[in-house]
Amino acid sequence: MQKPRWKTVGGALLRVAAVWAVSTLTMLALAGILPDFRLQAADGDSATRIAVTAASGAGAFGVLSALVWPLLVRALLLMPALVLGLLVFVLNGSLLLLAISLIPGRGTVDPETAVVVAAVMSAASSATSTFLTVRDDGAYRRRLARLADRERRLSGGDGGRERPPGTVFLQLDGVGHAVLRDALRPRDSRPPVMETVSAWVGGSHTVTPWRTDWSSQTGASQLGILHGSNEDVPAFRWYEKKSGEVMVSNRPTSAAVLQRRAAARAGHDGLLTVDGASRGNLFTGGADELALVLSVAARRSKRNRSRSGYFTYFSDPANATRTAASFVAEVVRELCQSTRAKLRRETPRVGRGGLYPFIRAFATVVERDVVVAAVSGDILAGRTAIYADLVAYDEVAHHSGPRSRDAQQVLARLDRSIALIAKVAERAPRDYRIVLLSDHGQSPGATFAGAYGLTLEDLVRAGCGLPVPKAAGRTASGAEAREAARAALHRPEKDEEGPEGARPVVLASGNLGLVSFPDVPGRMSREAIDRRYPALLHTLANHPGVGFLLVRSETEGAVVLGAKGAEHHLDTGRVIEESPLAVFGPGAADAVRRTAHFRNTPDIMVNSAYDAATGEVHAFEEQIGSHGGLGGEQGHPFLLWPVQLSAPVAAGEELVGAERVHTVLRRWLREADGPEVPAEAAIPVETAEAAVPAEAAPPEWSVSDGAQDPAKESRIPSPPAVPFPAADPVLPDKAR
Repeated sequence: MQKPRWKTVGGALLRVAAVWAVSTLTMLALAGILPDFRLQAADGDSATRIAVTAASGAGAFGVLSALVWPLLVRALLLMPALVLGLLVFVLNGSLLLLAISLIPGRGTVDPETAVVVAAVMSAASSATSTFLTVRDDGAYRRRLARLADRERRLSGGDGGRERPPGTVFLQLDGVGHAVLRDALRPRDSRPPVMETVSAWVGGSHTVTPWRTDWSSQTGASQLGILHGSNEDVPAFRWYEKKSGEVMVSNRPTSAAVLQRRAAARAGHDGLLTVDGASRGNLFTGGADELALVLSVAARRSKRNRSRSGYFTYFSDPANATRTAASFVAEVVRELCQSTRAKLRRETPRVGRGGLYPFIRAFATVVERDVVVAAVSGDILAGRTAIYADLVAYDEVAHHSGPRSRDAQQVLARLDRSIALIAKVAERAPRDYRIVLLSDHGQSPGATFAGAYGLTLEDLVRAGCGLPVPKAAGRTASGAEAREAARAALHRPEKDEEGPEGARPVVLASGNLGLVSFPDVPGRMSREAIDRRYPALLHTLANHPGVGFLLVRSETEGAVVLGAKGAEHHLDTGRVIEESPLAVFGPGAADAVRRTAHFRNTPDIMVNSAYDAATGEVHAFEEQIGSHGGLGGEQGHPFLLWPVQLSAPVAAGEELVGAERVHTVLRRWLREADGPEVPAEAAIPVETAEAAVPAEAAPPEWSVSDGAQDPAKESRIPSPPAVPFPAADPVLPDKAR
């Protein structure tokens, strides 16, 4: 949506006026402090006259600086840097002397003092100008454009436009297909929440849902998308009996192990192996250019250290000011929003105190700004394949709800980031195709503890005949931003609780629970569990907050247990009573069957109940928007691609699993004549840390037709291929 010209001009004039006012006040303050600086005639002046003199001097100094300073700098570029640095102060002082001399009979200043006054005034006006453009993406974009033009001149022109187009993959973490669909449609005469993306769909881009594996979370999905294999990743966190350790997907050491295992299984190092960049992800994807990547956060080398992305970004004072101000604003915003939720007695609701406001601000401001700047730099450098993860929505939706007003505001700000990247791509040395996708969605619902007054661990202990605490404990959220913040601050990893004697290890991954008995080697069978804890499986399966259990039978193989004796034997297809998986929709049995044969599948897997009418689940963590298991929108992310690329799957076929998405993205890189993942580029299997075990689609839809019924929606016809979206998204005013 084009910003009215009067708003653009008016905003520029207001900024000029504000900088002028600050410069005037600075000059008045310095005149009162410094003995050799006067702004009045020898016989004295009124306060009004002195103020007019200061305003005139500040205005003249500003105009001279704007007009003369660039010419002086250009003329002195051949000078040594040290000499030029010293001359800056002298020349600035000279400009101030000239400005004061234009006010006859009023101001006087000694040459030495003029240098000091000019330096202070320049610093004040620069700080004011930077602060006023903190929320101005246009100013930021223009700065990047100037950098791109300079680099292009140094490299000898625009020859890069003859190169094959590059591809930018932007992952909107946690944004489900249904949430995206709603954000792209106007409501009540109001524009869409995501105006830029809405302009693309129906013209330059097409969107479709895809279905995740059972483990609907970033660790499994992004590992499959970037590295082509997410086998043996049963959840966000799980207990490995062989090593006696708890693996956590967003812990740097665990992420590094998972990446090595995936590379060994897939037979290559990842999607981004050739001329790629990985920004803000859990895994590298095989890229050489890395920033904010958790799987290398524990490395000590300068080149691969995850925090280097922060150092690069914050080395620019303008970036630091922009992000710091936005960070403070986001903390205040969260405090206000959480207070409002309490006063309105909104339900469901989880605690949002402690460090959470700062964790949220880190995810929605710091990570966003650093990742967007890194992607912009990659585009201006002409890299072929770029993959970046924007985690802001996922973090806020966990605590505020997937369709909350808070989450909608984050989507609007993500849309502006996408628009900024698209504008930067217009200045790139090559054409770019922008692909948007998500790794999972989120399903709403009260927490398991909030709904039933006890945690999953309490329920397991009760079924085992162990003591249960009187008050339900809290299971900390496993949101990706938390470990990213720890890595950014170089804090040591926080260990999950390990086994203690024979007590069961109970872990949570959204609405998916995992129960392991560490004193029993290998996977404990259903029969062995019944012999040791006769009431456990019955207690879990018949609880109203539990949808189904997955166990291994010594005679029947993988078995799904439900309430009232319902069973689904996955290896034979036998169903007793009614399949507990029926409510979870088509594909549920295949997803559970695949996970059932992973090497690290726990002794018992617990999926929460799912209400098909409301779409609600019960997270075993402190989240009212969750993902990690089966049930609702969490398992239906989206894929949005330029129409000049081939469709992900054939008509009538469903795109299922992160590994399948990897093959689609790999094909698109090949179609753009970009890098194909080398077939033999992977590390040998024996170098991985673990042995490798043997082992009707929803229609695409258009925003323009406004249809809600999939039967009424039709595929968007493909217009002639264009190098970039036909729509020209214009940045609205920055809201943060």
